[in-house]
Amino acid sequence: MSKRDYYEVLEVTKTSTDTEVKSSYRRLAMKFHPDRNPGDDLAEEKFKECAEAYSVLADAQKRGAYDRFGHAGVAGAGGGNPGFDPSVFAEFGDFADILGNMFGFGDLFGAGGRRRGGPQRGADLRYDLEISFEESAKGAETSIQIPRHETCESCSGSGSAKGSSASTCPGCKGQGQVRFQQGFFTVARTCPQCRGAGKIITKPCADCRGAGNIARERKITVKIPAGIATGQQLRLMGEGEAGSAGGPPGHLYVVVHVHDHEFFRRDGVNLFCEIPVNFTTVALGGEVEIPTLDGAEKVKIAEGTQTGTTLRLKGKGMPDVNGRGRGDLFATVQVQTPRKLTKDQRKLIEELGKALPQDKFEPRPRGEDDAQNERNLFDRVKDMFG
Repeated sequence: MSKRDYYEVLEVTKTSTDTEVKSSYRRLAMKFHPDRNPGDDLAEEKFKECAEAYSVLADAQKRGAYDRFGHAGVAGAGGGNPGFDPSVFAEFGDFADILGNMFGFGDLFGAGGRRRGGPQRGADLRYDLEISFEESAKGAETSIQIPRHETCESCSGSGSAKGSSASTCPGCKGQGQVRFQQGFFTVARTCPQCRGAGKIITKPCADCRGAGNIARERKITVKIPAGIATGQQLRLMGEGEAGSAGGPPGHLYVVVHVHDHEFFRRDGVNLFCEIPVNFTTVALGGEVEIPTLDGAEKVKIAEGTQTGTTLRLKGKGMPDVNGRGRGDLFATVQVQTPRKLTKDQRKLIEELGKALPQDKFEPRPRGEDDAQNERNLFDRVKDMFG
């Protein structure tokens, strides 16, 4: 029985690119796969035919020979010939990808097979650390307790008792995989005896019981840089779980959570706060002390300052965690009104209220005597309220 043209089988042309050939093969393989067509002999034959065609057209050298000499140029490479070995697909990984992803076959033909016996990096760990606002502003150094698996010192991570060593697994002959025929193709699976390690521990270490690592509590010093914010993390390299079979340890990621401050509100490297100021100070002007991270700072209040006015103190904010200077402090003025007044204080304020402009009034030129009277009254009020 004569064979069909491989390009016709895969529904492509001689000018089709490798990507187009691959895409068409994937589509047809999924369409005719036996698991999708149980009991359909025709679908199975088409599936084999597509696999045979792709084994040739996916290989540049074989495709060139097929283009020049036809089927005679690739004798022995196709699935219908006695010498056909579907494991050729392991070279490309496509066949294994399609069947493994679609039907859960696992590692087909060894294309996706990975031995687990070689060195492997240890797992990363996470630790959530709470610090005060002051510690985030100034920087600090603290110690934390980390539970982790460390390499067993007795067996140096081998898992074998002192004076002994692991033997080659008899099930997979040290390969970590076992192969068997499933229909018309070869399947490779992780060896159940050694679980992919390729070796079996005959005499386990008494301390780690063959695991190669031991769980321990480890005290680690963490340096907190000034300016760190909630959500930022520190990476401590090599402080994670121990690796296996001589692999490097993982890392420890310390995620920082900063407590809120009772007075300051942070936004990036800038700080914000509200400062209560007596109404006499905002009316006549004066000085107020504003708390900062470095202590109280005296700031002048201009005469006639309105409530809600924001004062900027440059360089008094949070330090940049990368060492690029500091932010600013923004203080918003909030006029402080006295809750209780003495008889004399009330009288003075009533006099001041009469002297100040009312809500509804007719504009008139302001004279020097008016200004002087208000000034004298303000001075008296200021003296009483300090």
